[in-house]
Amino acid sequence: MERFTVSIDPPLAEAFDRWLQERGYANRSEGFRDLLRAELERRRQASGRSRHCVASLSFVYNHDERDLAGRLAELQHAHHPVVVASTHVDLDHDQCLETVMLRGPTVDVQAFADAVCAQRGVRHCALNLVSVQVTPSDKAHGHGHAHGHVRSAPHVHATPAD
Repeated sequence: MERFTVSIDPPLAEAFDRWLQERGYANRSEGFRDLLRAELERRRQASGRSRHCVASLSFVYNHDERDLAGRLAELQHAHHPVVVASTHVDLDHDQCLETVMLRGPTVDVQAFADAVCAQRGVRHCALNLVSVQVTPSDKAHGHGHAHGHVRSAPHVHATPAD
């Protein structure tokens, strides 16, 4: 670990301490590291350097909206390379919650999420995207086909070609 000192004014320190307490952090260092990681990841994704990801797309929609359920199913079929699974929950007589688990090229996952969120009748759409690195593997691991291995992407990169 590398240590460094940060000076902030008392009102900001008090607000940070309240934030830490609300979230159950044991100390300021843990909270600061998480904030820094989140900001670096946000910038990485905004810059287009996040090549692969895993994600969950959650949205609430009105199942009575004309042809919406069919359009949503068609979108999932059209984007089958990135759609891993989905979960559907009836919230009441009209509203449904759906969560779709995704993985693949970040640009493809984002395109799917944008298409779903833009559908008439979809409300409260949120994408939670996590960048990952995929390393190819030629091992079949006993199930008949080779695949890549996924690990979380490092937070700091030396080159933009990650």
